[in-house]
This record gives sequence, C-alpha cells and structure tokens, in this order.
Amino acid sequence: MEQTTQMPAPVQAAYSYCEAVTGQQARNFAYGIRLLPPDKRQAMSALYAFSRRVDDIGDGDLAPDDKRSRLEATRELLERVRRDEVAEDDTDPVAVALADTARRFPLPLGGLDELIDGVLMDVRGETYETWDDLKTYCRCVAGAIGRLSLGVFGTQEGARGAERAAEYADTLGLALQLTNILRDVREDAGHGRTYLPADDLAKFGCSDGFRSSSPPPGADFAGLVHFEVRRARALFAEGYRLLPMLDRRSGACVAAMAGIYRRLLDRIERDPEAVLRGRVSLPGREKAYVAVRGLSGLDARHISRQTLRGRA
Repeated sequence: MEQTTQMPAPVQAAYSYCEAVTGQQARNFAYGIRLLPPDKRQAMSALYAFSRRVDDIGDGDLAPDDKRSRLEATRELLERVRRDEVAEDDTDPVAVALADTARRFPLPLGGLDELIDGVLMDVRGETYETWDDLKTYCRCVAGAIGRLSLGVFGTQEGARGAERAAEYADTLGLALQLTNILRDVREDAGHGRTYLPADDLAKFGCSDGFRSSSPPPGADFAGLVHFEVRRARALFAEGYRLLPMLDRRSGACVAAMAGIYRRLLDRIERDPEAVLRGRVSLPGREKAYVAVRGLSGLDARHISRQTLRGRA
C-alpha cells in the first residue's frame, strides 16, 4: 500500500478536501489522476480545486461586476500563495493545499493567472473571429493547466526534446479544450456563448448559432464538426509528443485523460448532430477501461508509434 509523506494534519485535511472536490466534480480528470502516486495526485487535486473555484465563478449566476470582483479575490489569493503567505492553519483548504503544492513542485503559477484571465473573457462575453483568436482563449483556460500539470509531473532525466515539453503540454490542453467546445456547443449556446471561430461558422453556414436540436437551416453542420475534429486531432498528435518525456505513471495519467477525450472526439465525429441533442459522454466503464490501458502503457505506446508515423 502506498504511503503519503507525513505532513501536518491541517495540510492533510486540506488535500483531503481538494481530493473530495475532484472526485465529485471532475468527470474525466479524476480518472487520470488516480493513476498517480499520492504526492502528485494530491498536487493535481489542489490545482483542480483552485481551477474549479475560478470556473464556478465564471459559470455562476452573479452579475458581471460581482464575478469580476470574485475573480480578482482569487487573484489576490494566488498572490498570497506566490509570496508564501498562506499559513498551514488557514481557514481556506484550497489555499492551504495549493500553497503546499507550490512549495513542493516547480509550478508556473502564472498559469493560474492566465486561467483567471480566460474566465474574465467569458465574463465579458468575448467571441472569436479566427482560430488564432480562439487559441488565445484556449491557452488561458486549458493550455495553462497543461503547463501547470507538467510542473507536477516533471520530465524524465535525459528525455529527448524535453526543452519542448511545456509547448507540448500546452498544445495537449488546446486539444482537450477544443473537444470540450465541440461537446458543449448546444449547452454554451443556451448560455449565450459561442466559442467556435466566426470565420469557421460562416464557412459552413452556421453563423446563426445552435439553439435547437437541429442544425440551422441550410447549414453544413456535419462539415463544420468534421473540420474542427481534424483540427483537434492535429493538436492531439502534436501534444502526444509529450508522453515519452514523462515517467510511467505520469504518462499513464496523461494518456488516460487524453484517451477519454479522444474517444469523445470519435463519438462526435461519428454522429455530429449528437452534440445538438445533449452532452456526449462516455460511460464510467469505458473511462475505467481507458485508465487501465493508460496504466499498462498500451495507449502510450500506441500513441507514440502513431505520432512518430504522423498518423495520430
């Protein structure tokens, strides 16, 4: 049985809180981090709990000014973490766990500032004309999380190309976020949000949006989805170059999380209009299967071979 490093009771309690938040709310993320050793699993739970707090502010029902105020408060908390001013007995368990994680791992904490910046884009109701515009948003809300995760995972000593590891982690985050955007296109439209680039929507006759369970009249919705799926697959192919640089269990974690999203992408590709009828998801048993394949290394080896051949 794995043993966690002895730590003060308030810190352990803070991590337990973050792990509970992760287990309850992270539908896909939790399957991957279960494969990590305890210290890295705790660290990833602390990152998730902080990120969840930021996302919940952005997605909540508060007025925009109140959301901005709450987000600036999270930025102030982050600054306290950065200055190592969070005590072990602080009343905020997320702050305690994140501060301890920042002491134990080389986290690029600026990535959490980027996350806050990305959620502020949502609060402002920003839309995106081009893929380059959307990519900026995706880098804030997902690429930054990839880079923060790499701070927990680390790279293997002597790993070839490790100087590009942060770039690959960022790109993998973009792939996951674009998959999320496709999956949630109807749900986001219900909240008045459109993330897909206006250029792409116009190209396929979808500029009127997605407020019903059927494609807009005259639109090539399937063409739009397949276009975005190809873009996501190219991002996955580039991001998967990270896997050989990680130790076995960190690689398994990444392979499992990415594998779940790749299977979501497959489902969306097979039935594009499914995203207009409701949220596309995988059953728990299939997620567990992907996680087992990740721990066995099967998916990582398969993905690495595909990537080297340019076919991922």
